[in-house]
Amino acid sequence: MTARALQRMIHVGCRELGLDADTRRDLQLVATGKASMAEMSEAELAKLLEALKARGFKPGFKPGVEPGAKGRRPAAPRPDLRYIHVLWGLLGKAGALKKPGRDGLNAFLRTRFEGKWGSVPIDIDALRDAGQINDVTRALKDMCRRAGVDT
Repeated sequence: MTARALQRMIHVGCRELGLDADTRRDLQLVATGKASMAEMSEAELAKLLEALKARGFKPGFKPGVEPGAKGRRPAAPRPDLRYIHVLWGLLGKAGALKKPGRDGLNAFLRTRFEGKWGSVPIDIDALRDAGQINDVTRALKDMCRRAGVDT
């Protein structure tokens, strides 16, 4: 790992551990005898990173996300599908939904459109038919209008 990459990792570690600049410099002095990372060799930077790991820093893991969890899903592949997600989110924030998450949106699709379309995809982002996407958008806009949500 390059010196710059180690410095970045050290800054991330300090931020995740809640260390301010003065505390970081004190830790640098204790771990390497130098107050400035610019003066440190790669070996000294690695030693400082190990000191952060000893204090609980786990590189590669985001705080609040369980190891192995994927975190957030990527954005929907099409703009019209992203708009559906936005409308659903607005309805959720307005308190107009019983189940405001992605599961609720997929359940809405099944209950509202399964009889009309014959079958529905297991996930909203799998919709590809423009007519079906338009049906969902219209239904959500109507729900927004009834709930008093500006679209």
